[in-house]
Amino acid sequence: MNSKRIAIVGGGAAGFFAAITAAEADPSADVVIFEKRSDCLAKVRVSGGGRCNVTHACFTPRELSLHYPRGGRVLIGLFGVFQPRDTIEWFAARGTPLKTENDGRMFPITDSSGTIVDCLMRSAREAGVQTRFNAGVASIAKRPKGEFLLTITGGGETVADRVLLATGGCGSGAQSALAESLGHALEPPAPSLFTFNIESSWLRSLSGISVEPVEASVPGTRLRERGAALITHWGLSGPVILRLSAWGARLLRERDYRFTLLVNWLPGRSADDLARELSAQREQQAARLVINSPVAPLPSRLWEALAAEAGIARDTRWAALSKSGQHRLVQQLSRSELTVSGKSVNKEEFVTCGGVALAEVNLKTMESRICPGLFFAGEFLDIDGLTGGFNFQAAWTTGWIAGKGMAAGC
Repeated sequence: MNSKRIAIVGGGAAGFFAAITAAEADPSADVVIFEKRSDCLAKVRVSGGGRCNVTHACFTPRELSLHYPRGGRVLIGLFGVFQPRDTIEWFAARGTPLKTENDGRMFPITDSSGTIVDCLMRSAREAGVQTRFNAGVASIAKRPKGEFLLTITGGGETVADRVLLATGGCGSGAQSALAESLGHALEPPAPSLFTFNIESSWLRSLSGISVEPVEASVPGTRLRERGAALITHWGLSGPVILRLSAWGARLLRERDYRFTLLVNWLPGRSADDLARELSAQREQQAARLVINSPVAPLPSRLWEALAAEAGIARDTRWAALSKSGQHRLVQQLSRSELTVSGKSVNKEEFVTCGGVALAEVNLKTMESRICPGLFFAGEFLDIDGLTGGFNFQAAWTTGWIAGKGMAAGC
């Protein structure tokens, strides 16, 4: 009997994991990764500032699924098959132990993404996986007998019994076309995990300041998140903004990334609490300048800027602060109104929502319900997570299940 011919389209995290899993499950299979670039695992290399946030120390499938704006319900079942604990054991068994940081993120103990890349490359070689670089797939056609004909960019063709699409986010027309040509409808792609461009000069002058926690919300929507914010030279970033952008990916795209953002710099206090605290300041520190008496834990530069935005002169002492001035300051502290005028990519964390509709996939194998022999994994599916290792975990999980599914087929 001829060996299975398995073609992996895409040399990223999901593609490599699926290829290794398939080759280890069926050593007789002919497994080939087709990568359009001259190297592979590019996102793994740059993830986590070059450290690679491999996964997250969350071991309850239902709790883990809450970190996925799209695909969370489906992932509950998938994580019952392969979850972070399995990822940890997989890498440890290959001489690449992981460590857990205080916030739950997990990295290789070397703090180097190269360790993860080397582990995946070595595991692929040992399993007999072949890798072809500068070999993108221009088209895929299903032949009458069920096999696939792949046309390679730059010339050449190859035939496969099983094909996995794992090219990452399907934002480009070429990537989408591969699935669509085989009968699939794709959920429209939209950027996720992005930062907000805000042109307020007072905010940008505070670039580099981090505040935790803050609460950010978009009026007229259910979008509201709490966490650390980072003020940048283009606006706002940090976990709270990235989570807001992920949950609001499609809604914010509909608004062309132009909307009002409300920031509560002291979410642990109500407006009434703040008013009482400022009144106490007026009584207890009457002779001190307002700008020299920041409310903890706000950084002094942010406090000064918020006071200025509230119309309080730099030489104003607490004794001279009017009730209207105090009210404006409370408003600035609890409801700073900022105008978002666009978005920026968050470092290497380029993620898109959208992709192959999950209803069109057999989730036990990751095989297409429309085109037998076609499989999907990673971000090519309509699944995306928050920062913290969640997107990589989805790649490992769907890649592992797809690898097992391809090896069992034919």
